Amino acid sequence: MQEEKTSFKKELLSYLKIIVITAIVVLGCKQFLFAPIKVQGASMYPTYHDKDIIIVSKMSKIDRFDQIVFQSPTEDELYIKRVIGLPGDTVEMKDDVLYVNGKAYKEDYVNRQTDDPNQLRITENFTLEQLLKEKKVPEGMYFVLGDNRLKSYDSRHYGLISEDAIYGEAKVTLYPFSNFHLASKE
Repeated sequence: MQEEKTSFKKELLSYLKIIVITAIVVLGCKQFLFAPIKVQGASMYPTYHDKDIIIVSKMSKIDRFDQIVFQSPTEDELYIKRVIGLPGDTVEMKDDVLYVNGKAYKEDYVNRQTDDPNQLRITENFTLEQLLKEKKVPEGMYFVLGDNRLKSYDSRHYGLISEDAIYGEAKVTLYPFSNFHLASKE
């Protein structure tokens, strides 16, 4: 009988060790490597839909046109937007054509559908200097835009995003799970 109790205790301790180690690994991965985020709103349509769940990499190097999740500069929320301007870049929009450092870019990811047949442009003309009084994106900062320009609250409205505010880069979308409720944010 004593042997059975000892065996049971050893087995129970073994299971507890596995559970504790698994919890530490999962929490460590979520804290330092990757995390699920639920998209809220239509600012990144058609790339992301409302309630899509995405996996965010916290270890990625941020490049132009990456989709990043960051702490909003105006409220206690996480936002997801596309990086348009990197530190040192000039940014201009002219006749719905994006120019970064003088080079034109075709933005296939932008939602060009509109309910208003009189809508001439999807993105208004601007230069970085007109919007933010900066000729170039300063070091440690990023210029971001939503893919659904007519419905996006982005750097045109709240300015540049600090490197320190970036939570991570969106890497994977889990469409089938978009009805699950996880951490929120747009």
